[in-house]
Amino acid sequence: MINESALLESRSLREGVLRRTEVLDRVKALSLLPDGMHVTTAMVAAYFEVSLEAVKSLVKDHRSELQANGHHLLTGESLRSFKDLSGLHSRSRSLALFPRRAVLNVAMLLRDSDVARQVRVYLLDAEYASRARPVENPGHSVMVSLDEHIDQRITRVLGDTVVPVFNALIETAGEHRRELIALRAGVQHVEKRLRQHHARLQRLEARPWRP
Repeated sequence: MINESALLESRSLREGVLRRTEVLDRVKALSLLPDGMHVTTAMVAAYFEVSLEAVKSLVKDHRSELQANGHHLLTGESLRSFKDLSGLHSRSRSLALFPRRAVLNVAMLLRDSDVARQVRVYLLDAEYASRARPVENPGHSVMVSLDEHIDQRITRVLGDTVVPVFNALIETAGEHRRELIALRAGVQHVEKRLRQHHARLQRLEARPWRP
């Protein structure tokens, strides 16, 4: 069984449970930006009830891991486009964004936060219950796991590859900029629907299967 200290120290263990983003809302509600997918650094600090500097320091120390889980910085035209699409009102010249997966990643790294500790407790309990639950139908379990794996891979590709490509194209585009922004919005919508589908698969996996 994974314990809390091992989770804090091992990136590979953290990666193994990052799919369980639903545990965030079991501790307290996570407020999202108008796009329904991201939070800012300040919102992460508020959720975990720590200082803004504590989150910034953690990001600095674990940047590559957090970026692998969706954390990214918007500036320039990509920031302006995000504000237009999401309805966000901000005068900041840059904006760091965290999807739910990156917020859960922070919970597994942040030592001096009672909220983060509670998230880790729920996370470890959920993982233990999942591993201890008897498999009534292996074929059904494999099917759900395969669907979940494919869902996660497609979502990762959309979020980490396709959307950044659109951002780069939009920054250099001329007359086709409006069309590219519309296409990117469509991709982000698909990514959001896939995340919702992933959450439904997790709920399905948690229910006892009946033939």
